[in-house]
Amino acid sequence: MTVKVGLKCEECGEINYTTTKNSKTMTEKLALKKYCPRDKKHTLHKEVKLKS
Repeated sequence: MTVKVGLKCEECGEINYTTTKNSKTMTEKLALKKYCPRDKKHTLHKEVKLKS
């Protein structure tokens, strides 16, 4: 079962990326260091639900 999730920047609060994940195999929340275009640097992005 794959679901679409957004990756929200921890510093500015903007959802900059979307991705999919398998909710049965990955039960914990996704957290990645990605580039934030608003802050112009790499920041921690955490998983949030997207409105369908």
